[in-house]
Amino acid sequence: MPMSKGKTDLDLEWEKRTLCGDGSCIGVIGADGRCKECGKAYDGDLPVNEERVPEEEPVSDPDENKAVVSENQEQTVSEEAEDLDSEWENRRLCSDGNCIGVIGADGRCTECGKPSED
Repeated sequence: MPMSKGKTDLDLEWEKRTLCGDGSCIGVIGADGRCKECGKAYDGDLPVNEERVPEEEPVSDPDENKAVVSENQEQTVSEEAEDLDSEWENRRLCSDGNCIGVIGADGRCTECGKPSED
């Protein structure tokens, strides 16, 4: 790829991107004319870009994609899920109603640092 004077390949790649028209979205427009993040269609005509090539989705055989999980793997996944459930149920929320933190091992909120009121 020929480079413009003083511009790197990354600079050129960024210049070719078309941002989503939704001001609250961080996505870019793909070759299909839709935002890769939120799926919103681009309003108007897409800017001309010689290198805009439609992305090909991999074609796969559904039978090949069936995962075979052994009994030991299923048990491990189940135990991890139980541990997470237990951890979630036993957490102590910060007493400050405006805070989203939880009380850590040190007895203080992990977000604001307020001590536990217990």
